[in-house]
Amino acid sequence: MRTGRMDWRRAEEEKDLMNKDKRILSGMRPTGRLHLGNLHGALKNWIQLQDQYDCFFFVADWHALTTDYADPGAIRQNTWDMILDWFAAGLDPERAVVFIQSHVKEHAELYLLLGMITPLAWLERNPTYKEQQQQLETKDLSTYGFLGYPVLQAADIIIYRAHGVPVGKDQLPHVELTREIARRFNFIYNREVFPIPDALLTEVPVLPGTDGRKMSKSYGNCIYMTEPEESVRRKILQMVTDPARARRSDPGDPEKCPVFEYHKLYSTADEVAHVVQGCRTAGIGCVDCKKILLPHLLEHLAPIWQKRSALERDMDGVKAAVQAGIERAGREARKTMELVVETVGLGNHA
Repeated sequence: MRTGRMDWRRAEEEKDLMNKDKRILSGMRPTGRLHLGNLHGALKNWIQLQDQYDCFFFVADWHALTTDYADPGAIRQNTWDMILDWFAAGLDPERAVVFIQSHVKEHAELYLLLGMITPLAWLERNPTYKEQQQQLETKDLSTYGFLGYPVLQAADIIIYRAHGVPVGKDQLPHVELTREIARRFNFIYNREVFPIPDALLTEVPVLPGTDGRKMSKSYGNCIYMTEPEESVRRKILQMVTDPARARRSDPGDPEKCPVFEYHKLYSTADEVAHVVQGCRTAGIGCVDCKKILLPHLLEHLAPIWQKRSALERDMDGVKAAVQAGIERAGREARKTMELVVETVGLGNHA
C-alpha cells in the first residue's frame, strides 16, 4: 500500500477512468478488530469483488449508534481498528472506495427524505426488529433510531445508485426492504431516480467459535485476525471437539466437530481426508487433529499480522486513503442528492 496524498489522488483518478459498469456497496458496523468469522463471512468476498465491480465499502458508524447510543465511547477507536484489519486482509483503497459513513452527511439528508415516504408497517414487520430487541434485552431499543435503521440502510445503498449489495441469506430481507423503498420513491415521483439494487447472494461459511457456537464477540468465543500467535495456538488447542470423543479411543464424526470446519478452509485435501479417516476410526486424537490444522492457520494469518503491523506505523497514509475515499463518496452522494432534491421539489425556490 503506497502512502501520501498524491498517490491516493492518482489512484482515484485512475479508478474514474476504469468506468466499471456495475457498482456495489456494503458496510460493517465498527465493532473493533475483526475475527475469523468476519474474515470468511464478508471480508474475503469484498476483496474478490473489488476487481470485478466499482466497489464502495464503508464503516457504518451511525448504525453503531442505533444500539450503542448510550455508550459510544469506543466507536472512534473501533472504526480505525476495523479499517486497519480491512487493509491488512487485502482490501485495497486504490481498487475500492473506502470511507466512513458519518463523514458523508448526504446519507442523513437522504435518510430524512426517505423517512417521509416509508410506511411505518414496513419497519414494524422487519424480521430483525423484534429479534434484536430480544437478543439485546439489556438495552433500551424502543427508539426511533432503532426502528428506522433500515431506512438509513436503504439511504446508504441507493445514494450511490448501487446495482448490487453482497449479502448472506440472513440479510436478504434488508435488501428487499431497500428495493421496496427505492421503488416507492420512483413511483411516487414518477421518475427513475434510483436503480433497484440486487442482492448478490454469497455462500458464507459459518465459522464456529472456540465453544462450538457461531463465532461472536458477544459469546466471547472469537479467534481474532490479528491476535498474537501464542493466543491463536492456545485457543485452537483448547477448542471443543466432537462430544462423542470423550476418550482418545472413542471414534468420532468430523462433521460434528467445530475444528473440522477450520480444516475445510485451511488444510490440504489429503490432510482433510486423513483427519476424516483418523477421527472416524480413532486413529488420531483431537490434539493430533488440531496440530495438523495449526501450521496452515498460522501461515494464513502471518501476512495479515505483518501488514497490520506496517499499517499501524503508517497511520498518516491510512487516514489519507480513507480521506480520499470520503471525498470520492461525497462527490457521488452530492450528485444523487441534487437529483433527489430537484425531484421532490425542494432546493432553490428563487
